[in-house]
Amino acid sequence: MNAMKTIGLTGVLLLAAATSAQAGYGRQYYSGWNYTSNGYYYRTYYYKPYESYPTYNYHYVVYYPSQPYYYYYNPVRRVYWGRVPVENDGKAVYSLLAEKDRKGSLAEIKEDKFPKPGAMPGVPDAKDDLKIAVPPRDLPPRDLPPGEKPAKL
Repeated sequence: MNAMKTIGLTGVLLLAAATSAQAGYGRQYYSGWNYTSNGYYYRTYYYKPYESYPTYNYHYVVYYPSQPYYYYYNPVRRVYWGRVPVENDGKAVYSLLAEKDRKGSLAEIKEDKFPKPGAMPGVPDAKDDLKIAVPPRDLPPRDLPPGEKPAKL
């Protein structure tokens, strides 16, 4: 019987921790950086389309050390849909690709398809005019893990 109480209490504590952790983030936030063995980094952009939305949706922000941009990737549609310059001085500057120019590989997107940077786009599927938060200014570590080489586009 004590084992059942412990399991039940553990579940309640985990649920409470998850709920309080999510409550502190508001409608959108970015995770820390992750490194891939393919030579690039990514972080996750979490968002809620509206305040009462029950869970967070997400897209990825991809960083290639050889490129001066953070690229946004939609994992559901499997396409890159825009970018932000790494050196943005904390300003909201975003190049939103036209629907027809969104591709699954950056190599498929010609440089001239990225428009001049403008305002950050709206949060995906939002029911209001909330804009995507400017990504944090922290870059991933410059030193790659031993034996790794930066990815090429």
